[in-house]
Amino acid sequence: MRIAVGLEYDGSQYAGWQSQPSVPSIQSVAEAAIGRVAAHPVGLVCAGRTDAGVHAVAQVAHFDTEALRSAHGWIRGANTYLPADVSVVWARRVPDHFHARYSAERRTYCYFILNRSARSGLADRRAALIHRPLDHARMQEAAVALLGTHDFSAFRSAECQAHSPVRRLEGLVVERMGAWVRVRATANAFLHHMVRNMVGLLLAVGEGRERPEWAREVLQSRDRSRCAATAPAQGLYLWCVEYPRPFGLPRTGPDAVSAMIPGPPPTAP
Repeated sequence: MRIAVGLEYDGSQYAGWQSQPSVPSIQSVAEAAIGRVAAHPVGLVCAGRTDAGVHAVAQVAHFDTEALRSAHGWIRGANTYLPADVSVVWARRVPDHFHARYSAERRTYCYFILNRSARSGLADRRAALIHRPLDHARMQEAAVALLGTHDFSAFRSAECQAHSPVRRLEGLVVERMGAWVRVRATANAFLHHMVRNMVGLLLAVGEGRERPEWAREVLQSRDRSRCAATAPAQGLYLWCVEYPRPFGLPRTGPDAVSAMIPGPPPTAP
């Protein structure tokens, strides 16, 4: 049978999702933990292979097994063997044709920026610190130019293995909440480093180093060298992966998890 699981993790101590020799990865620790519950080795296929230092609120993965366990058994069993910074938050049996990567309709990433002069004692490694004041309205103006279906070659890394650079960017929203700025990006799929490169461009605009119109120029150039530096990994979170409703999968992790992510205090009633 095929089982889908939702995972959340702090990626600070890991070399990314994908297993690699001699370095810790999310995939390796998750496969080891779930394999102990299944009593046989398992191979996890994920919705999005997050990079080193990138976090997830709602990563989705699937594996195949003949082991009969309840949803509670998979969750509690896996979390018994997982390190404290990785957790399985839900488990569901899914049809054999379900695929965590290819069945996904869209993915959402959020990038958190602490925009103040003083560093944070709470958000270290979990948000990007930008000292210079950011004009979020200019950033949003630039973001609009990137919406739609385009060739995003200017925003992909040299290591990107995607067959096509064309993606459909459905949403790119910049919000300020006190000292915090959040960039929320939704697309059918993302290229390697695409979100962090878009955020890098928006930061250049927000700091006044570039004009908002520059975003369209970079996009149309299809030239990575024309874009800004890649934004730091620690501000990025895989926030949500959406699937066709018949699969019956949760869209996000528990609200309590979202509340733990660095951000502004609740709005006063």
